[in-house]
This record gives sequence, structure tokens and C-alpha cells, in this order.
Amino acid sequence: MVLRPGTADDQAAIRSLLQDSRLPVDDIDAAAVGFTVATEAAALAGVVGLERFGSAGLLRSLAVRDGQRGRGVGGQLVDAVETQAIAPGLRHLVLLTTTAAQFFSRRGYVAIARDQAPAAVQRSAEFRSLCPASATCMIKSLQSRHG
Repeated sequence: MVLRPGTADDQAAIRSLLQDSRLPVDDIDAAAVGFTVATEAAALAGVVGLERFGSAGLLRSLAVRDGQRGRGVGGQLVDAVETQAIAPGLRHLVLLTTTAAQFFSRRGYVAIARDQAPAAVQRSAEFRSLCPASATCMIKSLQSRHG
């Protein structure tokens, strides 16, 4: 498994995987999302995105191809995005999920009310309109990973 930054050449495969996973794609061309992709034998196995908002980041678009699930790909992608978030000094990662709250809870994310998320993140398209109100909002402090 190889993890690397997503490129323009990956966009169609990323969009397809997100759509197959029933995740929002309406804003991925316009939003400043940095994608990390996991590939195996040159095929896209998984993806995760990071969108920066001041001192907070929005972890979004985590998807793993059906045949790759249960092999740790999602965990590797989350580890990679957390490491990327620390480099520019982001203090928190926030996410919305309808299906993976337990996965993220095991990784140190805690559920919060949507209105407790940083204001800049709340203004994102994902918060405003793309993710349903029923989605669980979660946050993780990256302070413990600094240093």
C-alpha cells in the first residue's frame, strides 16, 4: 500500500470512489481540499481529504474501496492526514460522519454539538449543506501530537 498526495490525474477516481461511498462531491472541485490517496498496484484503494480553516482542519471524504476494507487502510489514511495537519500548525481536526463515529471515537475523536465546531469550519459547504443535520460532529485536538 502506497500513500501519497492526490494529483489532478486522480480526480476522476477520487470522485468515483466518493460517489460509490455515498459521500458528498458537489464541492470538491471548488473547495481547497488536499487529498491523500492510498494505492495498491496503481489502483485507488482509499482517499481522505483535508480542508484548512484557520487553526482548524476539516477531515473529510474518507473512503476505502470495498475490497480493501478491514485491512487498516482507513486508519493509515487518518494517521497521514493528522500528520499533515500538524505541519502547518492546525490545532484541531473536525469531521462530520453518518456511518463511522465508532471508528473515529477509537482514534481519539469526541462527539460535539455542530455549533461547538470552530466558526470557520461551520461556514464550509460540508457543514452548511452537504452533510445532513443528523451527521455526528466530532473533534480531535492535535496538541498531544505536537512536539
